[in-house]
Amino acid sequence: MNNFFNDLQGKINQAFESSPAKDIERNVKAIMTQGFSRLDLVTREEFDIQAQVLAKTRAKLDALELRVAELEAKLAVSESKA
Repeated sequence: MNNFFNDLQGKINQAFESSPAKDIERNVKAIMTQGFSRLDLVTREEFDIQAQVLAKTRAKLDALELRVAELEAKLAVSESKA
């Protein structure tokens, strides 16, 4: 019984490969690929990398803002003593 289904699946796949539907699928994929290449898109991997870079940059910026606030507070205290 399992061989019957395997044979049937093989015949269906073979028929699909040689049918106009496969040509249509190839043409649609080619058109879509060409259309996407014209757009200014990035891959998911590139997006994830840039998201990580942005998160690190944001963390550094937050730390620097805190440091500047601390230095400004120290400066204000020293100016008030003088």
